[in-house]
Amino acid sequence: MTTKIHFLGMAGYEIISDRHRILIDPFLGDSPHAPMRHEELERPDVILVTHAAYDHLGDTAAIAARAGAPVVCGGDVKAVLLEAGIPEAQIHPTVWGIVVEVGGVIVRPVESHHWSQTRLKNGQYVSGVPMGFIVEPEPGVRIYHCGDTAIFGDMKLIAQLYKPTVGLMGCANSQALLARANFAGKLLTGEMSPYEAALASEFLGLKLAIASHYLDLTNETERGEVEQFLAAVPECDTTGARQAMYMEVGETIELNGDSVLVRRGVDRDAAHGV
Repeated sequence: MTTKIHFLGMAGYEIISDRHRILIDPFLGDSPHAPMRHEELERPDVILVTHAAYDHLGDTAAIAARAGAPVVCGGDVKAVLLEAGIPEAQIHPTVWGIVVEVGGVIVRPVESHHWSQTRLKNGQYVSGVPMGFIVEPEPGVRIYHCGDTAIFGDMKLIAQLYKPTVGLMGCANSQALLARANFAGKLLTGEMSPYEAALASEFLGLKLAIASHYLDLTNETERGEVEQFLAAVPECDTTGARQAMYMEVGETIELNGDSVLVRRGVDRDAAHGV
């Protein structure tokens, strides 16, 4: 079997196997570097939303309405989706530890050290619990999506219990999105710095650590953060076997056992890694 991971930018991914099509944090319509329109996505078996931030919630409501796909999310995201007209029966709210099967996909929510808050149309703020997710698109391929999280010691417990093999590790921030932010001062790191994301990859015992949470690698800051992550992963690796790689927005990788193939387009292939 083959599992494909298609990077949509920021923390957005399609995970596609012979058995499942899983969509996570589909941020496209408001993205300045979206590789496609959300209407071009095939119907997923399930949509997973880690938390309510606009660059993660993204086009979930529009995709769910168009495709009729079920959504797994927290309570605040559920409130937003209900407000958008998504039927309650199409939404499965959950939280850390409550494993669900939706659309034929087993979804394991895990702890995230972050926050989740959004504002409804009536001006009311709603808050919920942010999550990471572990999914197994094929036997032996266990993909951990961290959502947004700080590093925390119980990532070692996640490794012991659930043994993720591939991690989508937030290590950078879109400078274009930060320019939209209206807050005092300056953000110095993302939820994890590049080194923290590399150390988290060690805590999780990953075989493959993939840089995540960026949009534009022509931007010097974003590329620098990704490069720092790639350099730090082998520094933190006690196994001597962990792979580190990044993806261009819009690229797809194929996981075939221990081999990783990055597809830049229809006919051009290239490997990214160290």
